[in-house]
Amino acid sequence: TCGAAPNIASGQTCYAGLDLSSTTDISALVLVFPDGDQYHVLPFFWVPEENARRREKRDRVPYTQWIRQGLIEATPGESIDYDYIRRRINELGEQYAIEAIAIDRWNATQLAQQLGDDGFNVVAFGQGFASMNWPTKKLEEVVLSRRLAHGNHPVLRWMAGNVSLEIDA
Repeated sequence: TCGAAPNIASGQTCYAGLDLSSTTDISALVLVFPDGDQYHVLPFFWVPEENARRREKRDRVPYTQWIRQGLIEATPGESIDYDYIRRRINELGEQYAIEAIAIDRWNATQLAQQLGDDGFNVVAFGQGFASMNWPTKKLEEVVLSRRLAHGNHPVLRWMAGNVSLEIDA
């Protein structure tokens, strides 16, 4: 089932998707490890430490609990710290063979450049119909055929529960 724990070894090849928040929202990096027709997922999330409690009350989402449980990393300050995220991605790059990092072009030019300078293959990825069509269909196929192991990660499940699709007419 999709809730199975991912089977991931150090040094294993993976592909990354990075979505950066503008200032105070959640930033996310998801590593996907292909294994035959299976896909193992390892997600990472970041929120600004200083506004996590405020957002928890506003959004009615247990951000501080998730931080305590190690499911979200808090970056120092009131706004998201891209340098913190960059350091963490470099640590992950030492642990896993990250083949490419797809990054939303919006609001990510500087970090994309820095990660490229760090030796990562950074691929700009748009959020429109042209870019999202095939990957969305592939994700649906993999989920429906129960070939995605994500370990029931609470933050990932919460985010997936908030997904809505807009179909290009």
